[in-house]
Amino acid sequence: MIRKLVSGKYRIYSRTKNAKTGKRKNLGTFDSLDAALQHEREIQFFKHHG
Repeated sequence: MIRKLVSGKYRIYSRTKNAKTGKRKNLGTFDSLDAALQHEREIQFFKHHG
């Protein structure tokens, strides 16, 4: 899940919430939406090809 921050950057969060804290894990912050989308694709690749 990608969200735009107040600073104008984009952050990737995990899709599932942490059961203990109720929050989502921060998976990286990027300057552009394109960079965030690219990294999200990379994350999905490694989740299924690791």
